[in-house]
Amino acid sequence: MEPGSTSPRSTHPMFLKGAFGLALAVILGSCSKPAVSTVSLSPDGTIGIDAGISSAGAFQVSIQHRNKTLIYPSPVGILLADRPFRSLVETGRQAFVPAFGCSGERLSAREKVQGGRMVVLETSACDDGAAFRLIVPAMAGPGKWRVTGESTRFVTARNDACLGVRHAEFFNSHEGDYRPVRLRALTHDDLYDLPLTCATGQAGETYALTESNIENYAAAYLTGTASGDGVSIRLTPRPDDDRLAAILPVRQPITTPWRIVMIADRPERLVENQMVQRLAAKSRLADTTWIQPGKAAWGWWSGLLAPDVPNAGHNMATYRRYIDFAGRMGLRYYVIDQGWASTPSGRGRPADVLTPAKGIDVPELVEYARRRGVRIWLWTDWKSLDGRMDTVLARWQGWGVAGMKVDFIYRQDQAVVGFYHRLLATAAQRRMLINMHAAFVPHGLETTYPNFLTQEGAMGNEYNRWSRKVTAGYDVRAAYTRATIGPMDYTPGGFRNVTPAAFSPQAPAPEVMTTRAHQLALFVLYPSPLTSLADAPVAYRTSDGRWAPGVTFLRDVPTTWDATRGIAGAMGEWIAVARRKGNRWYVGAITDGRTRAVSLPLAFLKDGRWTVRAWLDGTTPTALDRRTGEVGATGTLGVRMSANGGAALIFERP
Repeated sequence: MEPGSTSPRSTHPMFLKGAFGLALAVILGSCSKPAVSTVSLSPDGTIGIDAGISSAGAFQVSIQHRNKTLIYPSPVGILLADRPFRSLVETGRQAFVPAFGCSGERLSAREKVQGGRMVVLETSACDDGAAFRLIVPAMAGPGKWRVTGESTRFVTARNDACLGVRHAEFFNSHEGDYRPVRLRALTHDDLYDLPLTCATGQAGETYALTESNIENYAAAYLTGTASGDGVSIRLTPRPDDDRLAAILPVRQPITTPWRIVMIADRPERLVENQMVQRLAAKSRLADTTWIQPGKAAWGWWSGLLAPDVPNAGHNMATYRRYIDFAGRMGLRYYVIDQGWASTPSGRGRPADVLTPAKGIDVPELVEYARRRGVRIWLWTDWKSLDGRMDTVLARWQGWGVAGMKVDFIYRQDQAVVGFYHRLLATAAQRRMLINMHAAFVPHGLETTYPNFLTQEGAMGNEYNRWSRKVTAGYDVRAAYTRATIGPMDYTPGGFRNVTPAAFSPQAPAPEVMTTRAHQLALFVLYPSPLTSLADAPVAYRTSDGRWAPGVTFLRDVPTTWDATRGIAGAMGEWIAVARRKGNRWYVGAITDGRTRAVSLPLAFLKDGRWTVRAWLDGTTPTALDRRTGEVGATGTLGVRMSANGGAALIFERP
């Protein structure tokens, strides 16, 4: 996304404001005590989900954590335009295993009328949370399901302290700050993006509401309830008919996404949660050996800054300069952003991504990069693909391009969800990697299509070009929210570090309001199998041509991990996360605008002695205090972080 690009203005009214929606909510939304219910327990016994049918004939669930109610009896239902579901009666229960680390149950029901339709409620009690979804089985005939929304809610008796992104309209870039909000302050007209992360006030107990496994359906926002007792699901409307969220033939089942409640004893431990990925549809790729994660050079943020290249910009010489940098840094990729393709005249017309701009030779760049151990990604807006996807992918595959950065989506309605599935499947056939921008947040599609390496759906470093929104506090809040549900293309690595008082938005050569150590820590905190370094090659060199302080860490840090531990923190204030790759542990810690001296528990190291290399805050935002030492797996390690600062550490066996 770029400054000046704005989301299409939505004219869609909020769902279910009329008498029709209210009537359905009464039919399917009763929160009375279930007449019959059973509790499914997670394998470790810490989490339970109680599913049943209320006395009003509607599905409802409640969720327990460590023998205490977390989510009180809450209605679960689909709202249909043509023939609403009537009172349900249970017809059977069956145990199943929805995913590793989870126990599941299928509760079948039928409408209590002659010829009543079947509905199935699937529940999942996992060691790290609970989830549920509805399935309406397929029926014979030529008709269509016309889904207007859901009556699904998450009811709590508490006024939990939450972090969430509020949007003003349905169609948006899904970029914003996860600001503090009390649960009862959410209104019925709000549109909160996923996840909504909340602390219950019971010790460190924290949960996050999100969804996974979306197909043939619309993605959801969260709103307050009319009675102020929790959170409601609100589906994104179709652009062609804002009264509807999804249309499917009745010969096809309706399957909602899994409605997930991620749960942790401590807020920083939400980063370990993999429910979104585990409950996603299994991989549809038979061969994934060609998929290679890695770091990338990237020129858009810095304005293709290259002082040693005459007339630097969208030209072959500048692109070669960035490829040379990627090769010398040991980066696997170079992402060529908007500007490489021919742009037709006419306002609002998409770029011609089949034709390079004058003077740009993509196959020559691909070959130049190959000789330096680097592969090329190209940018495209999504409308340039829609309708000619096979043609574009075939052309790019012929050029030898590794991946595609697809931009300006701004939507999460049923049609765009279908576009994601078509693109990811078609790209996999062409052995093409994908990065989505101005995109909805992760729903586990990276599990179903492993060539989907990363995505935006987050406010990243790019905002430093034109705003003051990406603060250290925002970075911390994003670690407790957006970073817990899937890959996040934040593009860390801004090396023009200044204090907030000295900061001014600018381009080219943008600055960041966080320290050098803070920027290094983000490579550990934010998961992204494709991680693009934000800054220009010149920023990673000193004036005498040496690598700048911190580059050693950037060259070392991986982009995929074997294990993750949230080791310390205070929600929305600071956080420390440890991730393991092979025999090494990497730790990233960041703080908000306050200086902190923190103790990092070392129990994640398990046993023995470890050497530690640390990149800590120095006396100025750009300075790094380098430390080395030896530690044991017991006890703690004291770390001081400056205001807007952080720390990056590597642990390995001596």
